[in-house]
Amino acid sequence: MFGLNFEKMIIVGVIAAIIIGPRRLPHCAQKLGELVRLLRVQVDTARTRATESMGAEDWQTLDPRQYDPRRIIREALDEPSRPPTEYVMSGSSGHPRKRLVARKSESSADDERSAAGHSAAER
Repeated sequence: MFGLNFEKMIIVGVIAAIIIGPRRLPHCAQKLGELVRLLRVQVDTARTRATESMGAEDWQTLDPRQYDPRRIIREALDEPSRPPTEYVMSGSSGHPRKRLVARKSESSADDERSAAGHSAAER
C-alpha cells in the first residue's frame, strides 16, 4: 500500500506524535479514522452505482471469450445442418413478401419422378 510497510508506519506515527503532541494526537487520530471510514463509504457507493448502471448482463455480452474462433467453429460443426432454403422477395417495398422457392435437388427429383410416372402411364 503506497510502499508503506510496518516500520515506516511506526516512524510516521512517532514523527506525528512529536509534531502534533500527545494532547492533540488522540483527537487527530479520531478525525483520521472518521475520514478513512467516510472515504470507504463513498468508494463502496460509487462501486455499487457503477455496477447497477452497467448491469450484470452487459458484462456478459462484453466477454471476449465469446469471440474465440475455436469455440465458434466447434459450435458450428456440432449443430445439425438445416436444409438450405431459398426465398424470393416479391411485392413492393412497402409490403414485401417472402416466398419460398423449392430447392433444385428436390425439384429435379420431382421432375424425374413425374417423368417416370408419365412414361409408365403411356405404356
